[in-house]
Amino acid sequence: MKQINAYLTFNGSCREAMTFYKECLGGELTFQTIGESPMSEKMPAKMKESILHATLTKGQVVIMATDCVRPEGLIKGNAVSLSLNCSSDEEIKSCYEKLSAGGHANHPLEDTFWGAVFGDLTDKFGNNWLLNYSKQTL
Repeated sequence: MKQINAYLTFNGSCREAMTFYKECLGGELTFQTIGESPMSEKMPAKMKESILHATLTKGQVVIMATDCVRPEGLIKGNAVSLSLNCSSDEEIKSCYEKLSAGGHANHPLEDTFWGAVFGDLTDKFGNNWLLNYSKQTL
């Protein structure tokens, strides 16, 4: 296996959410709408601006997303979190502050017994994030 990436599903707010994540994390963001795809002919006009596929890439960090919701609808839960390993104290503080804006800071950043700065939050789109900065050098 090479790697595993996060793939998020939104119900009409994919463009807004992924733009927010780009503002928080930086990187390159691309979108493909349903209207730009071969699926366009089979979809209602109101779906043509919905995001079929989005990708935010910054180095090894890749977050993908869509507005295409399964028939049973979008069910948000707390079973999955996005774990972001930061490379500096400044980076973790900046990312935590930006990602928690409009959301909920569940566990503020603090020094841990495992030699890291750690905190978790739920962003304004209902996604859970775990942020970690290991102060130990390998």
